[in-house]
Amino acid sequence: MTSPRSAATGDNEPTVAAFFDLDKTVIAKSSTLAFSRPFFQGGLINRRAVLKSAYAQFVFVSSGADADQVERMRAHLTALCAGWDVQQVRSIVEETLHDIVDPLVYAEAAELVTSHREQGHDVVVVSASGEEIVAPIAEMIGATSSVGTRMVAVDGRYTGEIEFYCYGENKAAAIKQLAAERGYDLESCHAYSDSVTDLPMLEVVGNPAVVNPDRALRAVAAERGWPVLTFSKPVSLRSRFHAPSGTAVAVTAIGIGALATAGVTWYGLHRRRKR
Repeated sequence: MTSPRSAATGDNEPTVAAFFDLDKTVIAKSSTLAFSRPFFQGGLINRRAVLKSAYAQFVFVSSGADADQVERMRAHLTALCAGWDVQQVRSIVEETLHDIVDPLVYAEAAELVTSHREQGHDVVVVSASGEEIVAPIAEMIGATSSVGTRMVAVDGRYTGEIEFYCYGENKAAAIKQLAAERGYDLESCHAYSDSVTDLPMLEVVGNPAVVNPDRALRAVAAERGWPVLTFSKPVSLRSRFHAPSGTAVAVTAIGIGALATAGVTWYGLHRRRKR
């Protein structure tokens, strides 16, 4: 096992990072699909959207949404967020985060994060979900930092425009940018994900591994000899980590990644059935 010092530069800055996808890699479900009920109770979405989210959560866990479905629904669902009050979203996320997320974290993921930190590695969560969801979850599991989707806000309300969509190739771009800024040696870095849509993220590092992979990613892993990890034991965060303060819940965008997944999968299956 690499010692903490050997993974760092002379000024103790880590040169190795472990990049984690969030949904179905660190936690057992979509990170913000579960927030559909609090958003409904806060008046941000209607009952029909809640029902769609509940169904989509089941489909997401069993099969996921493909890239075409995500792209097809992305514009529609970002528009749904237009006009939402930023402070209201902050309050909803902060008040409900622990109750919703605590039971979902894989014990194996928590242990892997701890192992990387003990080796002196930075741990970065990289997710298509909104920063307001990704950042506090990353802090709770002991990650160094996080990258999520960012939406534009003007005068305290979301415009419905996306500043940065942390998905597909953009995840790899974000990782490369962090490496340039922080001095990470990408050939020595690690990455973990469950979805073939994260192939660019996995390919950008020297040590990729797949977690509970979908069929397409499992095939790629078998072809390239990548490790295949199975995470199956969700554990309460409260039993392992200290909860962050209220100010730790950084909000710059609504949870667009999960909202996209919520409608994307339902919409795609619904359309197929109509044909």
